[in-house]
Amino acid sequence: MKYFIRNCFILIVAFVSLGLSKNVLAQTGAPAILGQDEDRRVITTAVPFLAISPDSRASGMGDVGVATSPDANATHWNPAKLAFLEPSFGISASFTPWLSKVVNDMSISYLSAYKKINQQQALGLSMRYFDLGDIQLTDRQGNLLNLVSPREFSLAATFALQLSENLSAGLSGRFIHSNLLSGTNSNGTDGQAGISGAADVGIYYNKDIVFNGNEGSWAFGANISNIGAKITYLDENQADFIPTNLRVGGAFTTYLDPYNKLTFAVDLNKLLVPTPPIYLRDSVTNRIVFDANNNPQILRGEDPDRGLLSGMFGSFADAPDGFSEELQEVMISAGVEYWYNDLFAVRTGYFYEHANKGNRKYFTAGLGLRYQVFGVDFAYLLPQQQNHPLQETLRISLHFNIDATPTESIGEESDLN
Repeated sequence: MKYFIRNCFILIVAFVSLGLSKNVLAQTGAPAILGQDEDRRVITTAVPFLAISPDSRASGMGDVGVATSPDANATHWNPAKLAFLEPSFGISASFTPWLSKVVNDMSISYLSAYKKINQQQALGLSMRYFDLGDIQLTDRQGNLLNLVSPREFSLAATFALQLSENLSAGLSGRFIHSNLLSGTNSNGTDGQAGISGAADVGIYYNKDIVFNGNEGSWAFGANISNIGAKITYLDENQADFIPTNLRVGGAFTTYLDPYNKLTFAVDLNKLLVPTPPIYLRDSVTNRIVFDANNNPQILRGEDPDRGLLSGMFGSFADAPDGFSEELQEVMISAGVEYWYNDLFAVRTGYFYEHANKGNRKYFTAGLGLRYQVFGVDFAYLLPQQQNHPLQETLRISLHFNIDATPTESIGEESDLN
């Protein structure tokens, strides 16, 4: 029973990140350890909902956001961007029916807000809630077990500081609560909610330029997100990494005329967690060979049972097939955004993940509208593969900004009476 419950957890994680159906989750027996396919070593983590794009603007541009112009959702993409926001206060709410092609009761909700302290500093808050719907668990023989209702959420607080006219830095702290194994029991031990804490660290550089006689700007951003302790649902011996991720990217904006502007953006991101190794297998039974301490013997690669820092820094050189496989772990996002008079936007983008590391490849499209302090964005996902679980994914985001009297600089008096 202990291993069945653990594999239920692994399947839930795979379900969320790779798009398996609920029927597969409920009826599949315990598999081999996830990630041992010698040809496709997909990296999996706990709480993968933290890595899902939450807002419609970035989603419409192929999931780019580390260096695009800042908005209230910068708390997810790069906390440093908050320092360059001009309105004194803003809030955004986003909703995504997740995997709606195969299920009808799974969704991701995201709420974010910021407040400028002065021209150089800003505070941000965000909350993410992942509702996995109701899932009927069964045993290997197909007998009904519990009906579970997994839920996950995170709360984050952000501080951003403008270090110079063009450079800023940001820091976020995050609380993570993951209740996946509620209602399960292992050898008399009830499944418990996984709890962890994490931090994000980001930098952002933005500079105005003149390009071919037109005004514009270019920007660079880098963010390491979800730097935090492993999470466990049963005991400390079965702890899993959270999705610590490095994202770097750039954006170029050109003003075609006073009413029209274009932005081109590219992000590269890589999970900073161990790559699954290739285990030694018995030549007759093809089963994994264990040593005297009941640990699986590794043929190529590194032991994935490591601590946080070892896992992060070692993730750049632990792939069994060396540097070529490390390159396969880099995901690429590219997007274009067109604005007319800062009132109407059209967006498109593309997301690429190597076939051996998940094989997510999809185009995106999006629209945006702004009127005074209000705004709304839509995004639509179009996978290359037909009948993909992510097909017909639609996101919607609502915005509200208050452009009050400009906040004073540090050391300056306010103009307000």
